[in-house]
Amino acid sequence: MSSPSRFRRSWLIYCGLTLLFAAGVWYFGFKTKGVQDNTRASFRKKYAAIPAPVRVVKAERRNLDVYLKAIGTVNPLNTVVVRSRVEGQLLRVAFEEGQYVQQGQLLAEIDPTPYKIRLAQAEGQQRQNVSQLQTAKSDLERFRALHAQALVTTQQLEQQQALVAEREGALAADRAQVEETRLQLAYTRIEAPISGRTGLRTVDVGNLVRANDANGLVVISQTRPITVVFTVPEIDLAKVVEPLRAGEHLPVEAWDRGEQVKLGTGVLKTFDNKIDLATGTLRLKAEFPNEDEKLFPNQFVNIRLKVRTLTDAVVVPAAAVQFGSRGTYVYLVTEENKSTVRPLVLGPSDGTYQAVTEGLKGGEPVVLEGLDRLREGKNVVVVGDGPAPTAAAAADGGAKAKGGRGKKGGGEGKGGEAAGKSGK
Repeated sequence: MSSPSRFRRSWLIYCGLTLLFAAGVWYFGFKTKGVQDNTRASFRKKYAAIPAPVRVVKAERRNLDVYLKAIGTVNPLNTVVVRSRVEGQLLRVAFEEGQYVQQGQLLAEIDPTPYKIRLAQAEGQQRQNVSQLQTAKSDLERFRALHAQALVTTQQLEQQQALVAEREGALAADRAQVEETRLQLAYTRIEAPISGRTGLRTVDVGNLVRANDANGLVVISQTRPITVVFTVPEIDLAKVVEPLRAGEHLPVEAWDRGEQVKLGTGVLKTFDNKIDLATGTLRLKAEFPNEDEKLFPNQFVNIRLKVRTLTDAVVVPAAAVQFGSRGTYVYLVTEENKSTVRPLVLGPSDGTYQAVTEGLKGGEPVVLEGLDRLREGKNVVVVGDGPAPTAAAAADGGAKAKGGRGKKGGGEGKGGEAAGKSGK
């Protein structure tokens, strides 16, 4: 057989095998896809019929405290750098570093010997001038008697009077010198100007200290009571300034960095006289008794400033509130044990509970746990009532809500498509 005939036969066999393979792929692929589609549809149907376990909590009617949150810095009520007023050798230190001292308590003592000598000199000069003044006064009396008898001139009498006045002036100067020297001697005993806690001393015994040294001997910080300085946004100015000017005492709570431990409760004292243009905030100062000294100078704390109280408000746990493309909403459980979406209008929140102004009534069952599997009309089974959330759980739940709104929104999307995509 010729080569062209052999090539034509091979080409026909190759085309036939290709068509046969394509037909097999199409047939078996279409059949398998149909089986898979049927399997997926059946799985979805069975999954939708399985009730989702949820934990619910009933919406409450009660009073809700409204707080402003801020970050503050702890500052001592008073801070004093203890310095020596006189120069001399430091003889002894009468306090321990970190000790709480009372006002007037002896802190240190400087060698008083030079100042005692100066005081003795000043007192000796004073006694000498007292004697000279007495002599001048006696002479003046005699001059007056002789002047009455015309035995001395008027000029001599006036000179004697001037001498007495001179001696009196010298005596007044001596008295002032004695008082100044006594004061310098008293300054050799360094006493605490305020009550507070001492820091680390900067001078050791035996060193020569100078008056008004920049470093001083020690720093005393008044920590009982203590203050916290924090800022609030300009938009919240009226919530703070108006009650404070009306004489109200606004409570302030200080919490640690993780908002797990309350460090103290105080009262808002005052506010700054201007708004910071760079940040648009107003500085506030609160005072805390700090008897247990949990608040430490320069410590960063979380502040909760109570500005008002909502009376008879409808509240739900903040963790139950969801956010999606349709706005804010919660899942409710109907009498038929099905989930339903309820849009809400939110009011203030204290971090643990959220006030609801529209869309919810007291006593309605709100889903607190098991939200990820819910959609509109989903069958549910209530496994228990949710416990009242604590402050720590609310803080953790609030963080998850802020970072995981999309995930919860995805739950909405299973029943409301668009909201789920927005959440993702």
